[in-house]
Amino acid sequence: MPTQPSYNQPLGGNEMPRFGGPATMMRLPTQKSAAGLDACFVGIPMDIGTSNRPGTRFGPRQIRDESRMLRPFNMATRAAPFESLQVADIGDVPINTFDLKKSVDIIGRYYDELLTHDVIPLTLGGDHTLALPILRAMAKKHGPVGLIHVDAHADINEHMFGEAIAHGTPFRRAVEEGLLDCDRVAQIGLRGTGYSAEEFDWGRQQGFRVVPAEECWHQSLTPLMAEIRDKVGGGPVYVSFDIDSLDPAYAPGTGTVEIGGLTIPQALEIIRGAHGLDIVGCDLVEVSPPYDAHGQTAVVAANLLFEMLCILPGVKRR
Repeated sequence: MPTQPSYNQPLGGNEMPRFGGPATMMRLPTQKSAAGLDACFVGIPMDIGTSNRPGTRFGPRQIRDESRMLRPFNMATRAAPFESLQVADIGDVPINTFDLKKSVDIIGRYYDELLTHDVIPLTLGGDHTLALPILRAMAKKHGPVGLIHVDAHADINEHMFGEAIAHGTPFRRAVEEGLLDCDRVAQIGLRGTGYSAEEFDWGRQQGFRVVPAEECWHQSLTPLMAEIRDKVGGGPVYVSFDIDSLDPAYAPGTGTVEIGGLTIPQALEIIRGAHGLDIVGCDLVEVSPPYDAHGQTAVVAANLLFEMLCILPGVKRR
């Protein structure tokens, strides 16, 4: 009889107290490369693309630390990712902390190599600039991808302080470079003040489904996600989740806060509502521990990354 594969498991709380053990995502085993993995957690400790409060360079480490309470089964969806996927934490991308453009190139090369393996990366940010080099690598492997982008900001600025690459420009560049299948893109949670009344319209002109936060208030987003699945399905999909999409009551530890944001249950509905799509990668960005006095933002981020793991193709559901 064929032998059952042996999958990595998070270190359990009855084997080692939650405040001990390895400082990895979910206290999983580490690996130097993605070889042999179905999914991997990887950090990008970068904040040199930020325009307001820095600190996201410490995000991956703090998210990993606050993931120590996570257990291997999703009690709501009955997903059991560690029964059908080989998962490990492969560490951090060695960015150049003094040069954003060089860092973008480093990230791109890192993900080019990573994607030579048949693996789905779950990225711990780091500021949102990182989405551009990841999408470049994704497009090399999969062609233009669909996108579910959850954020307070559209990140479609033409320039920031004269720079073409920063955390407010990645999706403008991604469109210009042909990295996105624009008819399969959705942006959810956009809000706040702007420099013009038409600030969110550029995405609509490209074919994006743009969902301002006000359309989400006081209601479940499960019906919306049925619409989004129809919009972005039919090909590979990337999920990019900026923690500032949540209201600062839930996630104060971020650099560019906006009031009137999404709730945590709505964030769960968005991620769980993407189940069944051909997810090829995800990121969770803009966690800034210096502004996260009690660690609550990193706790939310760690849980949302686990939810992303639970919707990947091939995850067993009991």
